[in-house]
Amino acid sequence: MQITLNDGNSIPQLGFGVFQVDPDHAERIVTDALEVGYRHIDTAAIYGNEEGVGRAIAKSGIPRDELFITTKLWNSEQGTQTVRDAMNVSLAKLGLDHVDLYLIHWPRPDLDRYIETWHVFEELQSKGLATSIGVSNFHEQHLDRLIAASTVVPAVDQVELHPAFSQAPLREYLRGKGIATEAWGPLGQGKYDLFGMPAVADAAAAHGVTPAQVVIRWHLQHEIIVFPKTNSRERMAENFDVFGFELSAAEMAAIDGLDQGLRVGSNPETATF
Repeated sequence: MQITLNDGNSIPQLGFGVFQVDPDHAERIVTDALEVGYRHIDTAAIYGNEEGVGRAIAKSGIPRDELFITTKLWNSEQGTQTVRDAMNVSLAKLGLDHVDLYLIHWPRPDLDRYIETWHVFEELQSKGLATSIGVSNFHEQHLDRLIAASTVVPAVDQVELHPAFSQAPLREYLRGKGIATEAWGPLGQGKYDLFGMPAVADAAAAHGVTPAQVVIRWHLQHEIIVFPKTNSRERMAENFDVFGFELSAAEMAAIDGLDQGLRVGSNPETATF
């Protein structure tokens, strides 16, 4: 299942994330994911595992045009020359001549360099080093400033998003701007009992699937790009097997009703790492 971005490029809606994947195990884990069938891999410079991801890609033998690879610029590298250097380092580690999507990892409003940084992203895209460019953890006010000062509207905004923190107002804003929503932490990172909530558990029982499959399916039916992370090949396969059932409108509404504004990660307004 593909989503067409505002720049005309397509992205697989279901991908595989490598946040907190040990660099020593990244090659094996990404190899497993590619063998299961994933073609969209989401990494970042700060994860420290781009080299392992790159080795898995090279070893896979999968044609480059069948893969969608995302990486992200870390906050300390925002600025003009450092962005170019960071992109070159990431490409070298991944063993690629371009990435399909390059993201500003956090807005860091205290630094106030994301507009300057975005202008370099536009340059990188024009040179073919990044097919699409976007942002991560940006709120409406950050995007309003960026769009007003730029010629390219971000293709995506990757944000914390899960049933207890569904970000409905932000998703509506992004939809109005033609920006695709990507979810990180789509299963709540195990920080609350998402799978034990009746709306999720009942839907899983009704369809004979796992609670994780229900939550991933909820994201997909909301047209959210999602990339759950796991080190287990068995769970990778389960998480990928979500196209054989569909949640009803009532089941979707029940899961929508779980929203509590429960952020489990950092707040982009105050994050200074």
